[in-house]
Amino acid sequence: MLKIFSNPPPLRFLFSHPAHLVACGFGAGLSPFMPGSVGSALALLSYPLLRASMDDTTLFAFLFACFVAGIPIVQKTARDYGKGDPGCIVWDEIVPFWLVLVFCPPTWLWRGAAFVLFRLFDIFKPQPARFFDEKVQNGFGVMTDDLVAALYTLLVLYVFRFFQ
Repeated sequence: MLKIFSNPPPLRFLFSHPAHLVACGFGAGLSPFMPGSVGSALALLSYPLLRASMDDTTLFAFLFACFVAGIPIVQKTARDYGKGDPGCIVWDEIVPFWLVLVFCPPTWLWRGAAFVLFRLFDIFKPQPARFFDEKVQNGFGVMTDDLVAALYTLLVLYVFRFFQ
């Protein structure tokens, strides 16, 4: 569901547990306006630092570790916040979008298109993303529905690039 405006938790929630800090994207998820897009924007802006500091193998291992660690991190944060997938949790946007950027041509046009596509797939949740969002009510479901959105984004980018 499109979360244009959210009721973010107070700042003290962010610092009440390390999982909250990570799950809320180090504060990006506290945005009252489109926190998922703010989290994706954080991924977009931070990706060049990741790319510059890691070779391919290290980067893929890092992304895998972030995804796996994200499962209990977002589950704890959601449980403590009292909702299944509150808008303040944006780690599930950040990690999959980093993956998209690994395979995206390194121009702002391609990255901008990837951002828009990822956000659209995350908002509208075509199957099987909707299944993970609605039926798998835990950290794995929260992380995986955005991973599916990332895979759809990569598929569309591949088709665009093929016909370019």
